[in-house]
Amino acid sequence: MSLFTDKNIRLADVTDILLIVDLLNRAYRGEDSKKGWTTEAHLIAGDTRTNEASVKEAMEETGSVLLKYTNDAHEIIGCVNLQTHADKIYLGMFAVAPQLQGGGVGKKLLAAAGEYALQKSCTAIYMTVISVRNDLIDWYKRHGYADTGKKKSFEEDGVSGKHLQELEFIVLEKKV
Repeated sequence: MSLFTDKNIRLADVTDILLIVDLLNRAYRGEDSKKGWTTEAHLIAGDTRTNEASVKEAMEETGSVLLKYTNDAHEIIGCVNLQTHADKIYLGMFAVAPQLQGGGVGKKLLAAAGEYALQKSCTAIYMTVISVRNDLIDWYKRHGYADTGKKKSFEEDGVSGKHLQELEFIVLEKKV
């Protein structure tokens, strides 16, 4: 029996790491990302958003799961990392294949995050979003997330690319 209502959403495992890294990098960096609307290529140089070590670490962290969304051909076309922190879930590593963005996969992954939060008896889901990503922030707001007013610095980490301007995160949260 699946943990989630949508049959296309399942827990990812270590055999999925390379495909998830590829998906995250294509969704946020480089030329491929420009086919979708979640690209950060205009904000951060390079083709790398994450690497194998970071995804593996997220999978192995206590209280953390990585969900994958697969199409009928069993290809991973979406993913999201959910980390339980006390009575809240942190949502990160959220991506949909660039050419499929706007087709409902992201909404289904957000719904699965909500299901997971309820299963874990959590009260809210929160995330960080680059503050200048207005279209993305508006999309999250349409899905029930609100700006908490909190900000976090976004430092370059040597993996995810050179910032083309000064960047910071805002924290969005949704009650479940």
